[in-house]
Amino acid sequence: MLIVIIGPPGSGKGTQARRLLAHLGVPHISTGDLLRAAKQSGTELGRQAAKFMDEGRLVPDDLVLAMVAEKLQEPQFDKGGLFDGFPRTIYQAKTLDVSLRERGTPLAMAVELKADEEELTARILKRAAIEKRTDDTPETIKQRMEVYRKQTAPLLDYYRGQGKLVSIDALGTPDEVFSRIRAAIDKRRPA
Repeated sequence: MLIVIIGPPGSGKGTQARRLLAHLGVPHISTGDLLRAAKQSGTELGRQAAKFMDEGRLVPDDLVLAMVAEKLQEPQFDKGGLFDGFPRTIYQAKTLDVSLRERGTPLAMAVELKADEEELTARILKRAAIEKRTDDTPETIKQRMEVYRKQTAPLLDYYRGQGKLVSIDALGTPDEVFSRIRAAIDKRRPA
């Protein structure tokens, strides 16, 4: 079962993805993790990605798609996976759909984590202080929220049109949010 988690910055995508991995027994693809690892590695791809990340902008599709395609070739993804932070644009979603159809493993569902932007900004700033994440400043958060609204939010209609979108309230404790997600996924999970 392949699932995409969609939501604005700070909505808990990474936290909930980690919880779902054990529940579903599938591997994880986090483009945020892939990009941060590439940035830290100092590779050419990492340097290219870092320029965009440091400005709070999305890394261009071609760079992200190359990283994801490479990751999907690993054998553990043959039975499914959980996408966190990908796709972020309609182009990425359509490209992913084509790739998954070619593999014979179409996307099962898209989970939207919804929450108020002010609450999310407070969450991100708190996380930045705890984790010492230098890319989470008020300026970059504002930019990332704007990028989400313009480039990623249209995915909601894309997946809704395919009958794959499930919207989940992302506010509450991590346990409460996970319970909502788990119930929605279990309704669609093959027996």
